[in-house]
Amino acid sequence: RSSYNREQFLDEVFLTADDYDSLVNQLIRKKNLILQGPPGVGKTFAAIRLAYSLIGEKTSERMCFVQFHQSYGYEDFVMGYRPNDAGFEMKDGVFYSFCKRAAADPENDWYFIIDEINRGNISKIFGELLMLVESDKRGKDYDVRLQGAEEPFYVPENVCIVGMMNTADRSIALIDYALRRRFAFFTLEPAFENESFRDYIESKNSKSLESLIEQVSKLNDEIAADPLLGAGYEIGHSYFCTEDPIDAKALRDIILYEIRPLLSEYWVDDATRVQEWTSRLLAAA
Repeated sequence: RSSYNREQFLDEVFLTADDYDSLVNQLIRKKNLILQGPPGVGKTFAAIRLAYSLIGEKTSERMCFVQFHQSYGYEDFVMGYRPNDAGFEMKDGVFYSFCKRAAADPENDWYFIIDEINRGNISKIFGELLMLVESDKRGKDYDVRLQGAEEPFYVPENVCIVGMMNTADRSIALIDYALRRRFAFFTLEPAFENESFRDYIESKNSKSLESLIEQVSKLNDEIAADPLLGAGYEIGHSYFCTEDPIDAKALRDIILYEIRPLLSEYWVDDATRVQEWTSRLLAAA
């Protein structure tokens, strides 16, 4: 395992030092934080590395990662009956087990990361925990008897929850208001003007990449100005983040097979606009 700190986070995530400090402060204050933003801004990448930086090393020992979806339920998250050879038995869910481990290690903070948090049925998944995850409802003083549990349960004060949500998905644009009140929200934006990202682009030594980034920035301006879209639909920087060499074929593939399909969804009734921007991006690359 290798050490990991604030400086390494800033090298990799393309946020400013002030942004990092704000993330940490909100997580300490609220215990619950959601990273939201358009596709390709590195929400999952940032969440995991935020946890690494606070733990002080790259380790999964005090961290758990899950992804919500429509079939995810209380029995997966908290507890419920599961089939076995003899029929059914009560099983602890992933968050219940995580909290028990965290409670046994009160000297350290533990980080529970939820991808696509707004894709799940929040009331169905959290149940009584909607109260217990509140920052001022942590600890033994607020323990409750869960359905099926043999002993009272509480969310320890050293558990931090970090969720991620995509602002460009029309079908799940609104998050459960009960959950919203319990979380602080931080918006990640495309990092094309970030100094560290600029250094990364220069390290690729590709004039075509630099030219393409300029055009994508202009494309984002048009997306942000579109009354049916807005800044939550901009193109993120992670489309261009790779350890592999950047060549003409790689750029063309990104444009044709990643960005163009996204634009086709955004402007489903305006094929001319999609083709115009595709041509402009290809010409830049």
